[in-house]
Amino acid sequence: INTTTVTMKLAIFASIIATASAFSINKADIAKAAATGAIAFGVAAQPALAGNVENGESVFNANCAACHAGGQNVIMPEKTLEKEALEAYLSGGRNEKSIITQVTNGKNAMPAFGGRLDDDAIADVAAYVLAASEEGWE
Repeated sequence: INTTTVTMKLAIFASIIATASAFSINKADIAKAAATGAIAFGVAAQPALAGNVENGESVFNANCAACHAGGQNVIMPEKTLEKEALEAYLSGGRNEKSIITQVTNGKNAMPAFGGRLDDDAIADVAAYVLAASEEGWE
């Protein structure tokens, strides 16, 4: 889901809430409608990325690209950073939290970066990997 789509959904959602609040409706009913609308529009179901994708690309290129250039894996070729492979092989599935855990702690041949990169840099890398796997690696 891209930023433009989220922005449009939020604008529509805000318009619905503003229209509903113009009427004399119980505030509890408005809150219920807001929660239902957020879920219907996919706002609540899509967690916001905590990391900065642009900075994540820089950190990735400096620390990860030696083994994972273009989303590939030179050590274990089947375990790429492609969307399908992340879903299949990443503990916890393809999500930012699971990527953060993998980068922080390492696994098998992948070293832990928890002692080398700070939490923000790791979150940025995770956001970048998630975004690149969604859009397709170059």
